[in-house]
Amino acid sequence: MNPRASLVLFVMAGLVVAFAPLPVPAIAPQARTFRIDARQFAYSPSELQVNPGDTVTIELVSTDVVHGLYVDGYNVSIEADPGQTKTLTFVADKSGSFRFRCSVTCGAMHPFMIGKLTVDSNNWLIRSIGLATLAIVGVIVTVKQKA
Repeated sequence: MNPRASLVLFVMAGLVVAFAPLPVPAIAPQARTFRIDARQFAYSPSELQVNPGDTVTIELVSTDVVHGLYVDGYNVSIEADPGQTKTLTFVADKSGSFRFRCSVTCGAMHPFMIGKLTVDSNNWLIRSIGLATLAIVGVIVTVKQKA
């Protein structure tokens, strides 16, 4: 086969692997619990990843002053006093990325106290494996053509 035709074929196959919808069965919804420590002016962890349909429970622990947590797009919030733990539970029924932020003014850097909730199934691992396999096949074909 012509090397240029092989290259075009592998590029096209790579695009299909990277962007075509995957016939992967949906992940069954599950209960996910996260403990978030809130302190001036950060959340830890600051990023959460869940699948659509998961029941999300957030345990907010304030370590210094009164803090809140409001999840944009879901219109849910809680407040925790210093040393206290408060619990918030909701179903992640909207896909996308949503900010969560402190809903109680906690100091000068309060507007920068934000985090991110991502509600989406993680297909990138499967796509990465497909692209890696395609790259290995491309290297093998190229080596055989030169031999």
